[in-house]
Amino acid sequence: MKDYEHIILWLDYFNKHLSKRKGRKVKRDRAVFDPTIIELIDAVKSIGYNPLTEETNDKARYPRRSFVRSGYVMLPKSEDIKKTAIIDIVAEKMVQKRSKQKTSQR
Repeated sequence: MKDYEHIILWLDYFNKHLSKRKGRKVKRDRAVFDPTIIELIDAVKSIGYNPLTEETNDKARYPRRSFVRSGYVMLPKSEDIKKTAIIDIVAEKMVQKRSKQKTSQR
């Protein structure tokens, strides 16, 4: 049954390898290669949400790619901010974190 009280953020929304048809929701320059559920949780926490373990699932399968395990984070829905805005902010945080990791490895 569909839950209208929450927003679901799938890992496939931020995967640079995927096309828009396969489920990517952000531009390629705002996406990362093979994001992990931990990166998604960290990005969501950095914008002020605190997802519980019951609100995350790393074994779920994104409907457009049901043959591959993906994962998602569930956030409470807000009247103030739309899902697309949250996706853009989370994508930016994930790209920032990846770029910091690359510079620290050098």
